[in-house]
Amino acid sequence: MSAETLNLTPDVYSYLLKVSLRENAVLRRLRAETHKLSQYRMQISPEQGQFMSLLIELMGAKKTLDIGTFTGYSALVVAQALPPEGKVVACDISTEWTRIAREFWEQAGVANKIDLRIAPALETLRQLAANGESETFDFAFIDADKSNYSHYYEAALKLLRPGGLIAIDNVLWSGEVANHQNQDMDTNSIRELNERVYRDERVSMSMVPIGDGLTLARKR
Repeated sequence: MSAETLNLTPDVYSYLLKVSLRENAVLRRLRAETHKLSQYRMQISPEQGQFMSLLIELMGAKKTLDIGTFTGYSALVVAQALPPEGKVVACDISTEWTRIAREFWEQAGVANKIDLRIAPALETLRQLAANGESETFDFAFIDADKSNYSHYYEAALKLLRPGGLIAIDNVLWSGEVANHQNQDMDTNSIRELNERVYRDERVSMSMVPIGDGLTLARKR
């Protein structure tokens, strides 16, 4: 037993992956392809992806948002967990990164479930609301530019149905949120969002120390 969250040493982390990670071949290839990029650290960890997949199954989700798609790993794990009629609306501004995503979505046979919108994510989210899709989404994953995190949170909350779930990535920011000497814009934006969610009575929430920190907020 432990009164605090276990610190994962390299050996413990390797053991965790060995006895729990069920990453299929397409996901492994996508992760390997992404690691060729200088920005590869923007990809979520595989154990976080599997955790999100389980959440989708537990919720029986059918309609989801992927805010910040990068090379498509998060959208892929969610799409694979959705039923045949399920849909992911994926938001990104990069055709270069999402070209890789499209290739692996096709390989996995889930491209038909993913509606990729190449535009600033806030524009896409506002358009969805304008189209009458407020309170119709089951799940939203936020992992885009940190300066807009609070805006993404508010927009996603509007689109989510009561009982729907928002998952927010990078909320521990490699520990920099606790380093008060670090006052850069991204770090402060994450701190602001963390405080906002913590005090938000519209949601039930928990911050989970998986990957770079993942906050789960369930709309009441």
